[in-house]
Amino acid sequence: MAHGHDDHKDHGDHGGGHHDHSHHHEMMIKDFKKRFFISMVLTLPILVLSPLVQKIVGYELRFAGADAVLFVLSALVYFYGGWPFLKGLYEELSKRAPGMMTLIAVAITVAFGYSSATVFGLEGKTFFWELATLIDIMLLGHWIEMRSVLNASNALQKLVELLPDEAHLLDERGEVGDVAVSKLKSGDRVLVRPGEKIPVDGVIAKGSSYVDESMVTGESKPVKKESDGEVIGGTINKNGSLEVDVKQVGEDSYLHKVISMVREAQSKKSKTQKLADRIAFYLTVVALSVGTATLFTWLALGKPFVFALERMASVMVITCPHALGLAVPLVVAISTSIAAQRGLLIRNRSAFENARKITMLVFDKTGTLTKGNFGVTRFESSDESYDSKQVLHYAASLESRSEHPLAVGIVQKAKEQNLEPLEVQEFEVINGAGIKGKVDDKAIKLVGRGYLEQENISLPKQQGRGDESSVYLLIDDRVVGFIVLADEIREESYDAIKRLKAMGMKTYMMTGDGEAAAKSVSRELDLDGYAAQVLPDQKLQRIKEFQNQGEIVAMTGDGINDAPALAAADVGIAVGSGTDIAADTADIILVDSDPKNIVSLLRFGRATHKKMIENFIWATGYNVIAIPLAAGVLYSAGILINPAVGAVLMSLSTVVVALNAQLLRRYAAA
Repeated sequence: MAHGHDDHKDHGDHGGGHHDHSHHHEMMIKDFKKRFFISMVLTLPILVLSPLVQKIVGYELRFAGADAVLFVLSALVYFYGGWPFLKGLYEELSKRAPGMMTLIAVAITVAFGYSSATVFGLEGKTFFWELATLIDIMLLGHWIEMRSVLNASNALQKLVELLPDEAHLLDERGEVGDVAVSKLKSGDRVLVRPGEKIPVDGVIAKGSSYVDESMVTGESKPVKKESDGEVIGGTINKNGSLEVDVKQVGEDSYLHKVISMVREAQSKKSKTQKLADRIAFYLTVVALSVGTATLFTWLALGKPFVFALERMASVMVITCPHALGLAVPLVVAISTSIAAQRGLLIRNRSAFENARKITMLVFDKTGTLTKGNFGVTRFESSDESYDSKQVLHYAASLESRSEHPLAVGIVQKAKEQNLEPLEVQEFEVINGAGIKGKVDDKAIKLVGRGYLEQENISLPKQQGRGDESSVYLLIDDRVVGFIVLADEIREESYDAIKRLKAMGMKTYMMTGDGEAAAKSVSRELDLDGYAAQVLPDQKLQRIKEFQNQGEIVAMTGDGINDAPALAAADVGIAVGSGTDIAADTADIILVDSDPKNIVSLLRFGRATHKKMIENFIWATGYNVIAIPLAAGVLYSAGILINPAVGAVLMSLSTVVVALNAQLLRRYAAA
């Protein structure tokens, strides 16, 4: 930060509506559930009438037309229960991407086709019961999978549903009337009483209170909010009445933006997901080729066609990559929603997965490692034409148009001195250096030390401590005075740096602040290095230098002026709080500026990747044993796997994968 001023930033509206697919998803879940239960009811008489089941259980139930009844019931299960898989077969083949649906559809079609042929005269035994139980198990598996994914992705949607439906609207006379939140617009003023949920994103116009923001930031301690403080819709007002000016409602609100970001992250396929798709494709090829080879091998060995057909069906069922299809999406859905609830918004899945490889963390200083709430320690004139109060007055007038952390301290100091802000014209941010404008028809700039050195302007003489920052007032490009501010290191920073070092990370700080302030913070936190007085383009250059030295770099910054460095880093982490979350170039956004959240992010990234790899192993490992057994390699030893057992094994694999993914929740709660 150029003496804390290199992150003066423009606040654009990075919001945007999102298309909500959850209703469609819920309809599909209901459809699978209905098909499962109807198919289950039809399966019971199929089991009772199946000769093989009768033989195993030890009873006999035969009557004229029993096979015809079996055929009709099985046809209903095949066409009604099997419809999603037959439709999926058509869609996969249309895209020339045979996968799980292809395997299921081929297996049930082979089973139904052969069994039907035996009813109409072909010699052999039916296995309608295998067909029915396979469809039932597949429907159940899909239903469980879809419900799990929906539950994970709906975790945030439920937060929005917690928003109050009504708000207390204040009219121009100060009278209160209840209106629907959907009727509110930007600029309206609402009253929020103690204990009520805040209905909108806005700015406090009057009052002070403590607000519970745990649903947004994960911070359990209520945050004190006063006049001009920002509040987020859905958070809970604890003890005082607040009058809030509405800023954003509906799809522009913070929570809706979070949901749209999470949905976007879930819909983007990560590298791990693409690997899963590749494995699924190869398993499809294995299933079809090994299945076909099994059929012809047993026929060549003189076995009956029904036996060979059963071996082929078993191979196809066992190889079905159902669990594999669930392995990554479920972990992604759960990790993304848990992360968002803890204030980590993942915009780029691949970068999140790469978090486990990071070797170096590069921090911006102000507002991340330090509190960022600078207070003025002194203000002095360095030009006889102006006194120190005039220096403060001009600076505060200019800063009253800024949203930078330094601005708050300077404006506050001017208020204490009873200095009303002067009118500012032609206000502009000097990228990475400060701000400028016209006050009293004078061209005024408020800049950091780096700007003076860049423009070859002499520094005024001043004494200062290492943890102080100075900004310089220029009138007509001549330094007329300076203001000194001090910033405190966050208590959380000490613990965060300690933990990162314990994880084997290098820690580095880049700031636009002066050498003394940077050195003081670096020494206090025991960082591995620092760079002072760096402008945005120099930050980018430094990131590239680290990468050329073989480091995998994560950069943390405000996401606007640090954009080039965030984009160049292997993982760009934007830090900010409240509604200022939309950093276009960042891969991950931390809602709260707490550096300990970065430690959580890295640990959670490692845990998520570990779960994905474990799920790959669970989803595919059993195939190594099961496929040869299904093909009949141990037939001579009396060991065979039939399609129903194959379906059970496959479903067990799916359940293990689903439960393993859910263990991420336990990790997150730890």
